[in-house]
Formats: sequence, C-alpha cells, structure tokens
Amino acid sequence: MTEREKLEKGLWYDANNDAELLKLREEAEELCFRLNGTSPKMPEKREEIMESLLPNRGKDTVILSPFYTDYGYNCFIGDNTFINHNAYLMDGAPIKIGSYCFIGPNCGMYTAAHPLLAEERNRGFEKAKPIVVGDHVWIGADVTILPGVTIGDNAVIGAKSVVTKDIPAHVVAVGNPCRVVREITEEDSIEKDKADEKVKTE
Repeated sequence: MTEREKLEKGLWYDANNDAELLKLREEAEELCFRLNGTSPKMPEKREEIMESLLPNRGKDTVILSPFYTDYGYNCFIGDNTFINHNAYLMDGAPIKIGSYCFIGPNCGMYTAAHPLLAEERNRGFEKAKPIVVGDHVWIGADVTILPGVTIGDNAVIGAKSVVTKDIPAHVVAVGNPCRVVREITEEDSIEKDKADEKVKTE
C-alpha cells in the first residue's frame, strides 16, 4: 500500500518522506503562491489558478488572498461560500465546507494529527481525519478547527474559538475549547432591531 493510499484510508502514513505526496504538496504550494501574487483586479487569472488548485469548488465562491492549502483537491467548497483573508485548509483528509458559509479571516482547518511519542513523530508519521462544515455556517475570525470535527448546519462559531469536538446545528458556540452557548431561534432575527431603528428615525 502506498503512503497516499494509507493517507486516504485514515491510517498512519509517512507525510514527510514520500515522493508522491511531496510532489502534490509542492504543486499546491506553487498554485497558492501564484494565486496570492495575483492582483484582485485580475479576476480571470485568479479564477484560472483556482480552477487548478481547487477543482472541487462550487459556484460563486469568493476566496480572498492570501489563501493556503496542502493539496487543494481535498477541499470541497459549496456554492456561494465566502472565505476571508489568510485561511489555511490543511487538507490531508477531505475538508468539506457547505454552501452559503461565511469563513472569517485567519481561519485554520487542520486535518493532521501526529504521534505523541517524539521518536515516532520525528520519523514523519501522520494521520489525517476529515473536517465537515455544514451549510449556512458562520465561522468568526481566528477560529481553529481540529481533525475529525463536524459543524452542523446554521451554526455560528465565535471568534478565536478552538473547535475540538463536533458542534450541532442551529447553535452559537464559542471558546477554547469551543462549547455550545445556546440555540439560535427566531428571537435572533434582526427584524426587531430594524423596527426599533425605524421608530427612532421617525
């Protein structure tokens, strides 16, 4: 079994010394370098690069530079999702982001885990666990999402949270480690604020 096959099966694999994986990461790094050096006033060129780097990206996605990923092909990004500056998607295992998601700046999604014993870690062993983000999720600035985490639809993750375990749908969750604070309900609608603002301006 090749190291890539071990990676894809969720087994321990050699991440640092395998020629095939090193080449794939080098190609992705080159595309990230080109993307991050391309002016936002050159949307056609940026789109061309992103088609190569992120072949599984949906329609009408917006990704601001700088952007980084290890492989690119393991990122599955839904339609109409927005990813702000300085995101890093460490996609050894698949990272699946739903549609209509808002991803704040400096977001890191990390699928890689390493051995706790230094001797084994220094030999380059690694294991990757997938990350899943549902539809309509808002992830605040500086959020870290760790291997194997699933975030449910419509969840809101507060800024600077470290998400170590699954977060259910329709909740606000914050903190380090990230914990559910409360459910999101109709009481959170901005319509009440809009009505109050209207009264103040009349």
